[in-house]
Amino acid sequence: MSYEMFQVEIENHIASVTFNRPEKANAIHQKGWEEMKAIFEELSERETVRVVVLKSTGKHFCAGIDLSLLMSFQQFTQIDCEGRKREQFLKSVRHLQACVNAIENCRKPVLAAIQGGCIGGGVDVIAACDLRYCTQDAYFTIKEIDMGMVADLGTLQRLPKIIPFGVLSELAYTGRKMDAKEAKNIGLVNQNYDGQVEMLEAVMEIARQIAAKSPLSIRGIKEVLQYAREHSVQDSLQHIQLWNAAMFLSNDLMEAFQSGMEKSAAKFEN
Repeated sequence: MSYEMFQVEIENHIASVTFNRPEKANAIHQKGWEEMKAIFEELSERETVRVVVLKSTGKHFCAGIDLSLLMSFQQFTQIDCEGRKREQFLKSVRHLQACVNAIENCRKPVLAAIQGGCIGGGVDVIAACDLRYCTQDAYFTIKEIDMGMVADLGTLQRLPKIIPFGVLSELAYTGRKMDAKEAKNIGLVNQNYDGQVEMLEAVMEIARQIAAKSPLSIRGIKEVLQYAREHSVQDSLQHIQLWNAAMFLSNDLMEAFQSGMEKSAAKFEN
């Protein structure tokens, strides 16, 4: 798998997806968004992959949307018909949303390892991940307000289900930087670490733990958690009834039971 914006490596059932545009603070251009969508759709279906780690190179995790992409929206001003102009803009935003949605829709858990700045569209990206970890020098900024925009790729839709609404509102209205300590305190990140080396070691260890579990059960947990986030408790209980009625009696169940009896490491099918 070869890409312009990303490096992708798969080893021991763990896919490492790395932002690789450090000279531009990993700002995502048009090709980068398209690659992101293709990568996570591919990893979602690749049987050998059980968990994904999203990380980056350079000083910053991600500076959000590349300004060249924002400037390209001016092309719509050349369309005479106002209806068609708005229709094309809507189509472009939907496409970018789909690129971020691919992370959330990936059937495997996605762990984000964040250092330095996570800005604008970078916050959209990590909001779509399942677990988030960061370094002590990390900071988070919903920068769109300082550009005269409303964030439209998922930050304002996903973060209310992750962090307190009042904190999110303040961040969105002011565009201020939130440091790693505050991010940990409000639950945006699971843990923060002194440096990138320590963070990646810890995150990869968590990824290894997940990869050693039943792949079918891990995929089921992600499905059930996401369903519960959007539905009532009663609806969610009915959903897990149907899920386990369909998936409970699996080879993974027997392997986990057998390995537990033998006190040995379970070996699951992909």
